Amino acid sequence: MKDQITFKSVNGNGAVNGRHNGKHHNGQDALTNWEEMGELHAGSSAETPLRKDAFMLSDDEKVNIIEEKFREILETLGMDLTDDSLQGTPRRVAKMYVKEIFYGLNPANMPKISVFDNKFKYDEMLVEKEIQVQSFCEHHFLPIVGRAHVGYISNGVVIGLSKINRIVDYFARRPQVQERLTVQIASELKKALQTEDIAVVIDAKHMCVSCRGIQDDHSTTVTAEYSGKFIDRATREEFLRYIRL
Repeated sequence: MKDQITFKSVNGNGAVNGRHNGKHHNGQDALTNWEEMGELHAGSSAETPLRKDAFMLSDDEKVNIIEEKFREILETLGMDLTDDSLQGTPRRVAKMYVKEIFYGLNPANMPKISVFDNKFKYDEMLVEKEIQVQSFCEHHFLPIVGRAHVGYISNGVVIGLSKINRIVDYFARRPQVQERLTVQIASELKKALQTEDIAVVIDAKHMCVSCRGIQDDHSTTVTAEYSGKFIDRATREEFLRYIRL
């Protein structure tokens, strides 16, 4: 996989993504870098940006730290955490972040992928569509909700259908950019199925568009990744007919 990917599709904020150098900056350099990017929100890599020490802490240790940090956030907002309804909120949020909506950050949670010999000699396209996508935008930490459609042509092995859903869910369960999510799903399927003949399309609604900023509740974002035989126009159009997109 290349270290840097150029995306040319529309992201959840309605801006066109292009290449960005992806270097890390500190202090004033970081502020300047962010201001230069503005609403571009460019992604520098198909890999999720993680620090090298991302897994030095256990999940339970992360929950404890996030609980205290989120408590500070609520108190800063002026919330009364002695109220019965709010007392457990910092803990609930911390557990939700680590063990539910962002469980896909931890490679230990990667689903075990089983593939089988294609004994039926099925050599046509296989499509699984309308796979639920629940993710979070890494720019505002608001939900991304939609559907993924996956197609592949067997190169001698097939995958259990539920495993496709699990791969989609695993990569969705982390702070994401939809373009990156699309590429990550396709890349993992290529490895699992030992083929380049993969198609992935995601159609999703971004709450950072509908709940803030422009507050457009009707638009959705579509991203696609085609490789191998799906680069051929006729094959790609057959796939799109199956998903009726």
